[in-house]
Amino acid sequence: MSDPLDELERRIDGLRAGVRKAMRVRDGATARVLRAELRAAERAWDALVSGEQPRARAAGPRLVTVREQVHQALALLGAAAQPRLVVAVSGAFFAGTIRSAQLTSLRRDEERSFRSTPHGRPYYLCAALTDRLSPARGLLTLSTWPLERRVVGPLSPRVDFLTCAIAVATHDSDDERALRLLARMARNVPGATAADLGPPDRRRIAEAARAELAVHAERDTRDRAELARRATSQLGDVARLFGAATLGTIKEETAT
Repeated sequence: MSDPLDELERRIDGLRAGVRKAMRVRDGATARVLRAELRAAERAWDALVSGEQPRARAAGPRLVTVREQVHQALALLGAAAQPRLVVAVSGAFFAGTIRSAQLTSLRRDEERSFRSTPHGRPYYLCAALTDRLSPARGLLTLSTWPLERRVVGPLSPRVDFLTCAIAVATHDSDDERALRLLARMARNVPGATAADLGPPDRRRIAEAARAELAVHAERDTRDRAELARRATSQLGDVARLFGAATLGTIKEETAT
């Protein structure tokens, strides 16, 4: 059996190497996780060397990262969404604490991570793809969704809004923010609000959104399927998740 100190020292060396690699590729999220593991391993090494038993630490609630909060919100919505809607859903249904400003560089961080270690994570927060197969500005999706759900055709913004409205209407929450969000969304769905301007009726809103969605669904599904076929045949792994470079993005990347 190997010496516990030797095993800890090998683990510490490996964690330090992992932190350096993550910092080189600017993968801050991975670096933070590895540094926390490194500190724990170093405390265990100190305890073994000194002969002391490491003190048990009270297990507090696990910190949910910004990335995980965004994933939770998108998984509930089930469609491409703007950062402000992601923030609102995260707060209303998951007691999230994220702010829109924190999402500004998130997609770029995800792309850097994927380029560094392709498919190294269970999921990636990525861009919706336009009809030019370029990243749609400000629209977040999940890599685990089928490509047809991550591309946006002419009718897709409306279809995605209706999909999100149905999701918000059919998920219960005691948070007052959920009712305010639903009321705002209902104002943009014909037939979803009552004349008396009372509290939003979840069932009525969902039914009204489904009725309009049925009008657009066939055409939108056809458009998305065609875009997905183009993306599959023309794009590599990175571009299928984060979009193909356009002339504008090439100039921006060159300038930076």
